[in-house]
Amino acid sequence: VQLQASGGGVVQAGGSLKLSCVASGKISGVNVRGWYRQGPGKERELVAVILNNGITNYEDSVKGRFSISRDIRKNTVYLQMNSLKPEDTAVYLCYSKTVYGMEYWGQGTQVTVSS
Repeated sequence: VQLQASGGGVVQAGGSLKLSCVASGKISGVNVRGWYRQGPGKERELVAVILNNGITNYEDSVKGRFSISRDIRKNTVYLQMNSLKPEDTAVYLCYSKTVYGMEYWGQGTQVTVSS
């Protein structure tokens, strides 16, 4: 099973990007999918998650600007990022967690926001 993230790039402050994370292969018992990020010199932090029941949760600094969604048939999770700020610059990693406690990580996609 692999998680393949894409959609990163370089954008000016105030711009938008949409990240995608496709899971190849079936992961049994997935109950959480989401995105983390790790900025330069910073610790990894949770950005957004979506649960099996569709409930979403966001890190405070991205509330109102980012939106997580999913396409179950495509086994894909998206992160729509609007009103991007330089402090959003980071490697964004997608991940999945199962009810059995297993975690799966994608390779990350770089997002760079210029001021």
